[in-house]
Amino acid sequence: MPRKSIESVLQEHTAGLLSAPGVVGTGIGSYRGRPCITVFVRAKSPELMAKDSLESGWLQVRVQETGELRAL
Repeated sequence: MPRKSIESVLQEHTAGLLSAPGVVGTGIGSYRGRPCITVFVRAKSPELMAKDSLESGWLQVRVQETGELRAL
């Protein structure tokens, strides 16, 4: 079975990730030279770090603490 593209994996999981308390955004980034899903959070917490909302097996997921995001 072919793997899904990173874009389709992100699209499938973004709504669920954004519904978690403290998650302020998602995106596609890079980790060690390979594409990854980045989850932006106000502050890292044990609950957020333990959340297995995005389980793909082959895809790296990074959590990045950003604080509150505001439109300028």
